Amino acid sequence: MWPSIPLLFLLAGTPEERAVEYLSREVPKWSRENHCFSCHNNGDAARSLFLAARSGYAVPAAALPATVEWLRQPANWENNQGTPGFGVPGFNDAKLARVQFSAALVEARLSDRGPLLAAAESLVPLQDADGSWRIDTGGLPGAPATYGASLATYMARRTLEAADPRRFATAIARANQWLAAQRPGNIVDAAAMLLALPKSEAVRKKCIDLFVGAQTSDGGWGSQPRAPAEAFDTAVVLLVLDAAGVARPIARGREFLIRMQQSDGGWAETTRPSGNTSYAEHISTTGWVLYALLTVGPKIK
Repeated sequence: MWPSIPLLFLLAGTPEERAVEYLSREVPKWSRENHCFSCHNNGDAARSLFLAARSGYAVPAAALPATVEWLRQPANWENNQGTPGFGVPGFNDAKLARVQFSAALVEARLSDRGPLLAAAESLVPLQDADGSWRIDTGGLPGAPATYGASLATYMARRTLEAADPRRFATAIARANQWLAAQRPGNIVDAAAMLLALPKSEAVRKKCIDLFVGAQTSDGGWGSQPRAPAEAFDTAVVLLVLDAAGVARPIARGREFLIRMQQSDGGWAETTRPSGNTSYAEHISTTGWVLYALLTVGPKIK
């Protein structure tokens, strides 16, 4: 006879369904309780719920309306009582918050494209002279709620491409040039490069062997080769392997994430350094993992 807790956990639905149910509670709770909107709940987590809804998962009707109304108003994103990066000690970056809200707006797929174009326009002045959207993480690899320069640049570039690739061609080209010239210092940097430029042979040569060789014995990836596997790093690697058409390592990575899912449907936060406690990183980690699971789906071994 199965022990009662594992059986109840299995009967609760698929890993994706449990994560959708969890984030559907958490996303609206933040603005309701804190009277502001956050880049972790209403950015990263909402982004995964928009994808879940398009993928046929049952996202409750009450989960996203407040977020949608917030995302419709890019001009007001700075007029927010919340602190960008709230819950991440020492981190406060309004530029990154705009990148994250814009990324959620891309996934919302609103019929009115005006807000997306406005969000994209607002990102252009924030692009650095070298083509990047530079986010300072104090020399640490990017984390779920702090991204880092490479991941922020990829996500901002993705918004511009979704909004209007011709209108924003110059900014996109500058971002591509910066990303292609980078030497990946960690797994997240390498993932951002290849997500942006999956057809670049030069970038593939820099990155693919790194990902395949860095998979740990338990199937996941850490922030560096030979580092312990973390949920966020594993999620971004699964996204890039799927985009690059390298399917073989994906099944074990997906299994690792499913084993690491918590009983409430979320995933333990990936923090830099590892082992810290952060609600922001927890919600963003869960958003990134759900997004990856929805994107790659179950792969045949």
